[in-house]
Amino acid sequence: MNKPELIKKIKESNLFNSEEKSRLIELINHNKRYGLVWEEKTEDAEQELLDKIPVLSEDVSKAIINQSVKDIPNHILIEGDNLHALTTLCFTHENKIDVIYIDPPYNTGNKDFKYNDTFVDKEDSYRHSKWLSFMSKRLRLAKRLLKSTGVIFISIDDNEMAQLKLLCDEIFLQENFVAKLPTIMNLKGNQDQFGFAGTHEYSMVYAKNSIRASFNEFDIDDESIESWQQDELGYFKKGATLIATGEDAPREKRPKMFYPILINNKTSLIELISDSEHSNLFDEKNRMFNDEYLLELKNKYESKDYTFLLPTNDTNGYSRWRWGWNNANKIKFQTDVIVLKTKKGFSLYKKQRPELNELPSKKPKSIFYKPEYSSGNGTSQVKQILCDKRFNNPKPLELIKDFLQIGTKKTSIILDFFAGSGTSLHATIQLNAEDGGNRQCILVTNNENKICEEVTYERNKRVINGYISEKGTKVEGLSENNLRYFKTSFVGRERTLKNKRQLCQLSTDVLRIKENCYTEIKATKNIRIFNEGELYLIVVFDDISIPNAVEVIQKLPEKSMIKVYVFSEEQDPYTEDFYEVLDKIELCALPDAIYKAYQHILPKKKRKEMEEINAALNLFN
Repeated sequence: MNKPELIKKIKESNLFNSEEKSRLIELINHNKRYGLVWEEKTEDAEQELLDKIPVLSEDVSKAIINQSVKDIPNHILIEGDNLHALTTLCFTHENKIDVIYIDPPYNTGNKDFKYNDTFVDKEDSYRHSKWLSFMSKRLRLAKRLLKSTGVIFISIDDNEMAQLKLLCDEIFLQENFVAKLPTIMNLKGNQDQFGFAGTHEYSMVYAKNSIRASFNEFDIDDESIESWQQDELGYFKKGATLIATGEDAPREKRPKMFYPILINNKTSLIELISDSEHSNLFDEKNRMFNDEYLLELKNKYESKDYTFLLPTNDTNGYSRWRWGWNNANKIKFQTDVIVLKTKKGFSLYKKQRPELNELPSKKPKSIFYKPEYSSGNGTSQVKQILCDKRFNNPKPLELIKDFLQIGTKKTSIILDFFAGSGTSLHATIQLNAEDGGNRQCILVTNNENKICEEVTYERNKRVINGYISEKGTKVEGLSENNLRYFKTSFVGRERTLKNKRQLCQLSTDVLRIKENCYTEIKATKNIRIFNEGELYLIVVFDDISIPNAVEVIQKLPEKSMIKVYVFSEEQDPYTEDFYEVLDKIELCALPDAIYKAYQHILPKKKRKEMEEINAALNLFN
């Protein structure tokens, strides 16, 4: 089908109104000229959402609750496909998340990325399209979840780096790009890589709105900064003495590295003897030093008001310098030597220039490196906690903790929907313990090979409760944390009375998450009441029970915040029936509130005619 035929088909179609027809024709005539174009690949997880609505139910047997301490964070672990979980979180947490961190599949072709239960290998001609289809759906939901001030950190490597950048520019907009941070995970380098030994991955950073977003700085000891000085070449500090030490220090070991250094007594600057003078200091043929000539040079330069410095050891024997005699080192004598005047004369020290990330900075640098970021540390940390359990390539605790330190406040909500071994929750708990924060973390992962139960959950259960490490050391728990375990389940999407009632019944746990209100204080057949502090959550499952709910509300403390969800076949939550307490409550109809939250999120069923038009549009995009 060519472009004119497609436009004719749209004009003749009864599927669209006139405004929609104009928009479709405009799209055809203004093809996408820049950005990502890929062939959309159908995903089973999305197909399920054509007929089902996802909900969450708590596995109370896995709840870790500290009853003795109030006002501590309720962390959430969701077991299930992250597309389903994100859809549900769009009801509970739309515009509420402060920081998202994800470590998605890198799509290396080495069994690290599954699409529709099948690993995507390097020979798959739709390899990148599948990954983009997979990521696009999830990142669009992630954007809905972020606050206007929120930020997202994404770990990735070269396999999908270019595609991810363009995809994020499209979803979050290019003006909200913050940084692409080369993140050093292996300072030695991967010797198996072709051409170059790879040392880094990338951490992509985007804001939902870069004008409103802000980032914290690192806490750095002022003494660490002040220990560095600055010259025309940059920062330096006092390094080792220029005189060689150790077994190879005697001048006989490296005779060409023995020579005098001249200090101009008027300027205190270094000067050097000539090349010919240096060559006469040692007779290579006879392997002998010409100390008579050395004495002549000493007398010559001292008469010209120079200090004649020679490398000596503790027994006043001759040593050698750390630098050989060549043009590069002659330049370094002018730029990289500290000359200190002492009671005994002059001492020379190397200027130590900072190596990667050695120079402290309060503002995070665009190359992200600490020794603690080594990928081996992540593996070691999981091994120490779980002992007999292994997990491939877990992110190091310090890396995620630094992202959270940069991106969060003490009361932030954090989301990781590729939770893996659960490092993000561990980092949240650890950071809270260090700075007295009350951050909450939400994790999402599937349970393939029991990863959610036996790795993600078990790791953080031990972090909270305490554990015996692999080395037999007792590690105290960070007990001022609650952890709740939820699983995804489904209700039929068709709006029958049966499905509406079932959705209302099964949505209670979703409402508890939405309102962060978990402690049940009363339950009858048709009413459930939860309380946290001054907040009360009341769920009414039948209009017959509204009088009982009103009676309960009237007895609650005056300053209470009361959220009431009531089952209604329509959009009205029986407002008139609650007239006696309307001034005390926030009233909402179920399941209408959920349907409204999902109306722009759940995939639309496409008619055959629409599918033909979409397929044709893809030819022009």
